[in-house]
Amino acid sequence: MAVPATKDDLLAAIEKTFTQLDKDLDRVPADATREPVLEGHVKGTAMSPADLVAYLIGWNQQVLTWHRRRAEGLPDEFPAHGIKWNELGVLAQRYYAEHASDSWDSLRAQLLDAKNQSITLIQSYSNEELYGEPWYGKWTMGRMISFNTSSPYTNARGRIRAWLRTL
Repeated sequence: MAVPATKDDLLAAIEKTFTQLDKDLDRVPADATREPVLEGHVKGTAMSPADLVAYLIGWNQQVLTWHRRRAEGLPDEFPAHGIKWNELGVLAQRYYAEHASDSWDSLRAQLLDAKNQSITLIQSYSNEELYGEPWYGKWTMGRMISFNTSSPYTNARGRIRAWLRTL
């Protein structure tokens, strides 16, 4: 799928990639949701399908936090409070820990909710606001949202599908 370059493209990409991922998550065996069967976001580590969903929830919520902070006139915290761009593995592990006791059904519901909140956020902006000018560094707002929604959904789907083929 091409990189979204318009509001409509972004909304379509999120819906398509989420729907595809969701169908694959339906195929994860219940007894394997907390098994460390996937390559982790830190070199040399493993994560569970539940950790992967927690990671996606974390990034979707991070996007929402960026926008809430800007709307409230607070300073940006990219990528997240206390985290530098070269520490994304630490951030991933933070997301895993935040959801370590959540059930698979709860994680799936939270991911759907976070995706829906992202859709609502995007719908509140015009195409010009999303893609007309840089929002963070050289990146437009739409591209920053895509980096943390549809792109990770695609990556997660690839990881899940590769693992499911081994079962």
